[in-house]
Amino acid sequence: MPEPEPLADRPTSWPVVATRDLHRDAWIVALREDTITRPGHPEEFTRISLEHPGAVVVLAVDEDEQAVLLRQYRHTSGHEFVELPAGLRDAGDEPPVETARRELREEAELEASEWRLLLSTYASAGISDEVHEIFLARGLSHAPRGDFEMRHEEAEMELFRAPVSDLLEAVLDGRVRQGPLAQAVLAYTVLKQRGDLGGDLGPL
Repeated sequence: MPEPEPLADRPTSWPVVATRDLHRDAWIVALREDTITRPGHPEEFTRISLEHPGAVVVLAVDEDEQAVLLRQYRHTSGHEFVELPAGLRDAGDEPPVETARRELREEAELEASEWRLLLSTYASAGISDEVHEIFLARGLSHAPRGDFEMRHEEAEMELFRAPVSDLLEAVLDGRVRQGPLAQAVLAYTVLKQRGDLGGDLGPL
């Protein structure tokens, strides 16, 4: 009996016959239409792709098992969401953990002595190449945000803390529905139950 194939996503690319930009400007997100074919088949069809540099998300947990949270307005979805500190990977080749460290300082005025990658997930693989690098940060202490200016929606953000256990219940009850937050708290809970929260990335 043959060995089972590893349970893993497989990188691949189908033939692209043509491509055109539907929207592209000075901002970092672009919308593209590709005409593609199945391998070995002549039939052509189109797919829309949202190009995105990806983002980092930080589940920062203090010594009292409280998560650092934000409440932020999102115009597209028409909600004020309970969220985690997060930000776009728009700084070139900056390592994801460095971006996470910067976002935690800018949005929550915190730094962490311990970092661990919890998950790396595609936000919506059918339409976007956006990848979320979701980190756990522990050993929290105050850190000034420096000259970073909170603007637009960020200027109205509410910063607060809540027990991780309460956050988990809010996710399971459907009261808190922001995707990366739900993924982060579920992964953290499972790893904690398994006693597998070691292996941090060390001081930065």
